[in-house]
Amino acid sequence: MTRVYVSAADAVADIPDRASLAVGGFGLCGIPDALIAALADGDATGLDVVSNNCGTDGHGLGLLLEKRRIRRVTASYVGENREFARQYLDGELEVELTPQGTLAERLRAGGAGIPAFFTPAGVGTPVAEGGLPWRYGSDGSVAVASPAKETRDYAGRRYLLEESITTDYALVHAAVGDTAGNLVFNLAARNFNPLAAMAGRVCIAQVETLVEPGVLDPAMVHLPGIFVDRVVCTGRQDKKIEKRTVASRRNHSGRRATNGVHA
Repeated sequence: MTRVYVSAADAVADIPDRASLAVGGFGLCGIPDALIAALADGDATGLDVVSNNCGTDGHGLGLLLEKRRIRRVTASYVGENREFARQYLDGELEVELTPQGTLAERLRAGGAGIPAFFTPAGVGTPVAEGGLPWRYGSDGSVAVASPAKETRDYAGRRYLLEESITTDYALVHAAVGDTAGNLVFNLAARNFNPLAAMAGRVCIAQVETLVEPGVLDPAMVHLPGIFVDRVVCTGRQDKKIEKRTVASRRNHSGRRATNGVHA
């Protein structure tokens, strides 16, 4: 049964040291920012985080990085986070970089009870052959390297074996949820959120709007409540923009203007 919590702090209060977390979102889109902030305000440390990336400096998972609360990250890219890159290159953080589609399928497979699967992504690269630096030493040497992965040929093509991912907890963000845990995600915020939710043994969802069961059209539900254990209504959070870009446009004189400045 899904339990409704009155605050994000209450919802994450029992997450212990060295817990593993699957965290939804992509960049700053669809991230469970209130849950992450509440976790950063707590004491849990040595966390093992699985997420597409690790937020940005000062936002999202970047808050936990700044407080040195993350021990290991499994992600597809570093992104716009200088502190993430610094900790990794200085040997303070273990990082497993994996192809983005592979990461998504590892989470989905974990939630579906599939222990491993074969994929062509990474064949013929260090992803398959091993040797990718997971952790650097203080002198810049590779202290921990990725292992080689099993490969097989199917129908004349080579594939490598990837293991699925399950975690102790999942933190996700949804636009709308009901008290039974059924969730609806907004547009691109659907990204990694359903996959992370499936992979977590205990899924905690922050929702902008909380409704009673029966309000949501079943055909509109993106993630059924069977995957969700806790729900907290955090309202609409301030949306941060990872990288602002503005398209050029023509003014009335026909001259091109960018950001309101004639060019």
